[in-house]
Amino acid sequence: MASAGQMYPSGPAEGARPGESLTVPGGPEKLNSSAVNRMLMEFLMYFGRAVFVFYPVYLTGYLGLSVSWVLLCMVMITWWKKNRQWKDARIGTAIEFVDNETHVVNKELQSALQMASWVHFPDVEKVDWVNKVLEQAWPFFGMYMEKLLKENIQPAVRLSSPALKTFTFTKIHFGHIPLRITGMKVYTHEVDHREVILDLNISYEGDVDIDTVVKEPITAGVKGLKLKGMLRVILEPLIGEAPLVGGVTFFFIRRPSLEINWTGMTNLLDSPAFSSLSEETIMDIIASLMVLPNRMCVPLIDQVKVDQMRFPLPRGVVRVHLLEARDLVAKDTYMMGLVKGKSDPYATLRVGNRHFKSKTIKENLNPRWNEVYEFVVHEAPGQELELELYDEDTDKDDFIGRYHLDLGEVKRDKQMDQWFPLEGVQNGEVHLKLQWFSLKTDPSLLTETSDGLACAMLALYLDNASNLPLTKRTSGPNSFVEFSIDEEVQKSKVVYASKDPVWEEGFTFFVHNVQTQRLMVQVKEHEKKTPLGVLNLPLTRLLNTSDMTLDQRFLLERSGANSQIKMKAILRILTLEKPPPKIILNPPPQVKQGGPQSNQGGNAPESSAALSSSTVQFSSPTQPADSHNGLRDDYSAHRRGSLAASETSRPAPSTTSNMRRFDSHSLLSENSIASSRFDISEGASYPEAIRKHQGSFGEIHLTVRYATLRNKLIIMVNGCRNLFPCSENGTDSYVRLYLLPEQTWRHRKKTHVKKRTVNPVFNEKFEFDVSLNEAQTRKLDVAVKNNKMLYTRERKDIGMVMIDFSQVDLAKGIAQWFELTLPGLNKSS
Repeated sequence: MASAGQMYPSGPAEGARPGESLTVPGGPEKLNSSAVNRMLMEFLMYFGRAVFVFYPVYLTGYLGLSVSWVLLCMVMITWWKKNRQWKDARIGTAIEFVDNETHVVNKELQSALQMASWVHFPDVEKVDWVNKVLEQAWPFFGMYMEKLLKENIQPAVRLSSPALKTFTFTKIHFGHIPLRITGMKVYTHEVDHREVILDLNISYEGDVDIDTVVKEPITAGVKGLKLKGMLRVILEPLIGEAPLVGGVTFFFIRRPSLEINWTGMTNLLDSPAFSSLSEETIMDIIASLMVLPNRMCVPLIDQVKVDQMRFPLPRGVVRVHLLEARDLVAKDTYMMGLVKGKSDPYATLRVGNRHFKSKTIKENLNPRWNEVYEFVVHEAPGQELELELYDEDTDKDDFIGRYHLDLGEVKRDKQMDQWFPLEGVQNGEVHLKLQWFSLKTDPSLLTETSDGLACAMLALYLDNASNLPLTKRTSGPNSFVEFSIDEEVQKSKVVYASKDPVWEEGFTFFVHNVQTQRLMVQVKEHEKKTPLGVLNLPLTRLLNTSDMTLDQRFLLERSGANSQIKMKAILRILTLEKPPPKIILNPPPQVKQGGPQSNQGGNAPESSAALSSSTVQFSSPTQPADSHNGLRDDYSAHRRGSLAASETSRPAPSTTSNMRRFDSHSLLSENSIASSRFDISEGASYPEAIRKHQGSFGEIHLTVRYATLRNKLIIMVNGCRNLFPCSENGTDSYVRLYLLPEQTWRHRKKTHVKKRTVNPVFNEKFEFDVSLNEAQTRKLDVAVKNNKMLYTRERKDIGMVMIDFSQVDLAKGIAQWFELTLPGLNKSS
């Protein structure tokens, strides 16, 4: 269910008192004399550009020339710009290739060769033995599918419509190319001890050949099929007797990709106008069977309940606030592309087979939606929020970005409020706020709101019905069940020709007012939509039952004398989870440092031993914090290891009091050192204001966590506070990251520059492709830098911090403030 959020406009700004600078609402800048001068210069530049553009037009009219000359000049200028952009793109691509040759080659090989998932992810196993078993058993699988299609599917199709009474499968052959499993990942530690979870990356590009006769002389068929996706298999419960597993459940966490080659009359569906429509329809059918929340179950022992296997209680509910986007790609153009316009963006959100579409914001590259959507989460980690942005057009909507977020991260962090970079486009970000709600059985936690959001969730398991009244059919009615709570309606599948139909389906509803809302259940005939029985269930009845659950047969009203429906109704209260407590930082004691030391032996490692760092140590309250000397030794040891190779190859200077190191290699070289690493001695030239500063240099807020399913170390740079002001207007700051020991130019990560503020907010995410075991041996080097000092010979550092991941529980993650210090800065006592 989705409900639009509310916008809360900010209040009016107060007027400035006499003698004070006027503060601009929404920004940190004050209108002082320098700001006014800058605004005047910008206005003059804008006016000059306008004169430069429009004066030739005026001159053409003044001289009486034809307007064709103006158009010709516009065409020539546009051609020159396009040609220049093309050349710049080629040069940029060449430079990027030289800079990241290994990464580009590996990426192209992966896309060209379509390598299996076990090549990319170390914890995904190559299971050739399973593929050999499938290859040997494939002919027998074809025999099973032929029997299934002819004995079960064919009669069901004939009963679905009078026009399909003669529908017949004339040829069923699943070919000689079997299904392949390109990788398997097994979960044992992250799950319950009585279950095993397997994720299978399946790929099927088969030579299937199926022909049917719909109605003489109309034929249809399929010749060739491609199916790719990730199938999750759950073995539960594990038992202490044969066959050791109580049942097998399998389903697609996300919708798989599908391509079909049609034959016969359905060959029309291969045309571009119908192919996406036909495949989307078939995907909807697959989703109704095997995409969450729907599952296929095979019980292996009698004690296992099918309803608990097929429809277990969801893990929780995620509430998604679609707030805004910024810097979107402009897709609308005018005058045959000569003039760029804006976009009319809207968003689509999908979790499993439940999806929503937002409102469209006209002509805006920074739209604000402020809408709220709620999704039931059945598997976390595993299920993803799939968000896509489009530009609405009259013919075909243009794609302007996507982002996929594993809901396991929301379950872990409980609440997330940040900007996410859009993928598949050059630029663009989307601002989301996500909240995780757990499912409780305590009625005292029920809190109903007036903003239209849910306060509870109702889960239904529809089992079967018995003794439905007969209609004109002698064998039984074609029936389905319709559930409704207020305006929301959900329908079951149709069971044909049975007075005792069996559905075995699950449904979920969001509840907004338990006291007043009711569940309406109607069993209807398929053709005429006439009711065969009705059940009215007040939701307050569930509040007073044990475990808020009703599992029984209900007598149908306005039906037969003994017509009943068997179903299970479970009510759960939505409870907002609070974020996990932050780990308390034990800062090292501040010890005054002496003056610069000279290197008597001329050994470079000794010169770097004097460096100190704010290396972060995480310890329990009963464990003493590390001493300052220990922190300095740790930082110095890292410096010795990273710089020894380059320093031992050159003659050592007699003194290091004011030594500055500039690498002679090209920045495009693999062995080059990034510009932020040039200054390595204590006596390097900091700006005078920083050298004289005695207080704190500020703090930085970082979020560090490891995404197990994606095998990525995720660093979130949230923001800084109380930074050292490098000018009267604040600081133009950015953050630089290195995952040590990698310090080359191409391994550097950096945020965008935030101008004229000492409290910048970045909200930028960086990902590192490392395994969990390897990440626990690494250190993160973080530096906050002043961007305005790019072309000076003074150091740009405002503050630094070093995080040792061997002291951090990356699986749980951390999110906290770190104090910034400057290693090697000598302060007078």
